[in-house]
Amino acid sequence: MSRIVAVAPVLPAHSAAQSEITAELVRAIGLDDPVLRTERAVFERMHAGTGIRTRHTVLPIERYADLGGFDATNRVWLDAGAELGERAVRAALADAGLEPTDVDHFFFTSVTGAAAPSIDAVLAGRLGFRRDLKRIPSFGLGCVAGAAGLARAHDYLAGHPEGVAVVLAVELCSLTLQRDDRSVANAVATGLFGDGAAAVVLVGDAWAPAAPASIRSAVDATPPATVPTIVDSLSSLYPDSEGVLGFELGGTGFRIVLTAEVAGAIDANFAADVDALLGRNGLARSDVSTWVAHAGGPRVLEAFAHALTLPDGALDTAWSSLRETGNLSSASVLHVLARTPAQPAGTVGLLFALGPGVTSEIVLLRWDAAPRGRSAPSETTDATEAAAAAGVLA
Repeated sequence: MSRIVAVAPVLPAHSAAQSEITAELVRAIGLDDPVLRTERAVFERMHAGTGIRTRHTVLPIERYADLGGFDATNRVWLDAGAELGERAVRAALADAGLEPTDVDHFFFTSVTGAAAPSIDAVLAGRLGFRRDLKRIPSFGLGCVAGAAGLARAHDYLAGHPEGVAVVLAVELCSLTLQRDDRSVANAVATGLFGDGAAAVVLVGDAWAPAAPASIRSAVDATPPATVPTIVDSLSSLYPDSEGVLGFELGGTGFRIVLTAEVAGAIDANFAADVDALLGRNGLARSDVSTWVAHAGGPRVLEAFAHALTLPDGALDTAWSSLRETGNLSSASVLHVLARTPAQPAGTVGLLFALGPGVTSEIVLLRWDAAPRGRSAPSETTDATEAAAAAGVLA
């Protein structure tokens, strides 16, 4: 088993109320033409229906009306994404009391830009990772990739129990804006997705710090009692669902694919997968008290709750994340994890997400005693990010 010893969620500096973003995108997409008042009404209704209050963007919102082509937006993704990712990894390592040279494996994911070498290679040099660092950059998993990254890091640490792994998700969804797309799918997507990143540090069963040090949470001097341990995971690729959600890549970049079949795919498949994972570990849904869900949108969260017949309030943390930041794609479930309060030892939880494929990833968690020896967290983590990280580490 592997332990999650630090989670660092980060957000870009620019933020705006949902209503401000909607008004700016109406102009960017050209829906301010009086002839298009019906299309504009649909667009505004879709945005309001998300229940999102604020979102963060990597650029000021007034810049999106004048964005260049894919070459320009992808350059912003590479430069700004590397900066955001660097902040996340530095904060996570500091909170874990580790140095970049302690890291053995680096899992990176993003579906909102592409480059070779990828952002993880850029960061390896900036951060001072070892030359023999193992890297796995992934593309195409979309919103499920944060959960999948944790699961794959756990798989790696099962074979390298003395190791340290970092998972980094960077998503700049605002850069995928298609100004010529007036479809319902684009109306939903432009009202739902935000920009953000998150880094997670995991250690294997046999990991031990080089030297003991005091531990405190990200916001006070109280030693953390427990941290989440990954017990098991389950990946599931739903049959005949390739066209349900994802991106189509073309000359203008990433064009959203989003159908009404997402909720139905969850309803038809998700509960059986959850029961299979729990069953092979001698557990049932009634044993789970903490649910860490990908904040994919109102319909996604409602579908998760309906499929599992969850009690009211079970997904409140995900709903709160959705209201305050929108859907951050692969980084979303990691932000929800950072907001999740530490649980008593022995508490069972499930972390899960859904993405293109359609693919789900379900991670079985148990809160165990925190490993001793982590140093105080980085003072560079800002107050908002420190408070979010304290949910796991406090």
